[in-house]
Amino acid sequence: MSGSERRSAAGHVQLDSRPILATTDGNKNITEVDALNIRTSLDSAVEYKMNHQRRGVALIFNHEHFLWRLMLKDRRGTLADGNNLKRSLTDLGFEVKLFDDLKAEDVRQKIYEASKDDHSNADCFVCVFLSHGEDDHIYAYDDKIKIQTITDMFRGDKCQSLVGKPKIFIIQACRGDKHDDAVIAHDSTDSSSESLVNETEVDAAGVNTLPAGADFIMCYSVAQGYYSHRDIVNGSWYIQDLCETLRKHRSSLEFTELLTVVNRKVSDRKVYVFNKTNAVEKKQIPCFTSMLTKKLYFHPKFK
Repeated sequence: MSGSERRSAAGHVQLDSRPILATTDGNKNITEVDALNIRTSLDSAVEYKMNHQRRGVALIFNHEHFLWRLMLKDRRGTLADGNNLKRSLTDLGFEVKLFDDLKAEDVRQKIYEASKDDHSNADCFVCVFLSHGEDDHIYAYDDKIKIQTITDMFRGDKCQSLVGKPKIFIIQACRGDKHDDAVIAHDSTDSSSESLVNETEVDAAGVNTLPAGADFIMCYSVAQGYYSHRDIVNGSWYIQDLCETLRKHRSSLEFTELLTVVNRKVSDRKVYVFNKTNAVEKKQIPCFTSMLTKKLYFHPKFK
């Protein structure tokens, strides 16, 4: 840990490791009208069909520990992220499969098996990575895996039962070695700043690639080139705010609108990095890249 990455408003800021890590819908012309409730004015054909027999599978690959030779630090707090996501996705109706500290070959096998499953009666598919990364790879326990290799398994020519359905990838990791400077610093008041000391660490990743094809959405915990922060007690900022927003707005907000709310919530957080003379406030801003072709609403699922 370097001296310049020591203290935050809540405790310590620690650098984990080296910086890193189809189909058409048949619609031609759709006419909309301006209204206070835009959703009611949209043709139903511009929304993904979310009334299949089941919501679908959600895979969560959660990595806390790594093989010693990789020289990657443990990701303290990630168990909170995994459990938080499992609850939130289960509440959405997903069949959640949570895997901890799998080796690279096992991760690839689980992904391959999911791509070969029959998703005909499912609404969509979700895959989450909580780990370190490097360049365009994400780390498993013993090795790194190229992100595009994973997403390509779900393209239309490889996974036909998910053609025309949302394929959601959520990546919690840093995407570079920079902090985002705050433009305007707002003071905050803690009722008992000395009573509880948490530590905030940063994940390392650099996810540069995107899958080709329609109906993918890539959700990143931070913009390209920057750190992503993870509280060692409560989990990462991004996953905390994503799960909270899903609980509050899952059936009322379109998914990209929901992600925008998450962006704002995370960007309102702050961490202080101390250098030799003073403390500098740093920020984090998530981002997402959407290749969705319709609106995505998580309508309540009735069993």
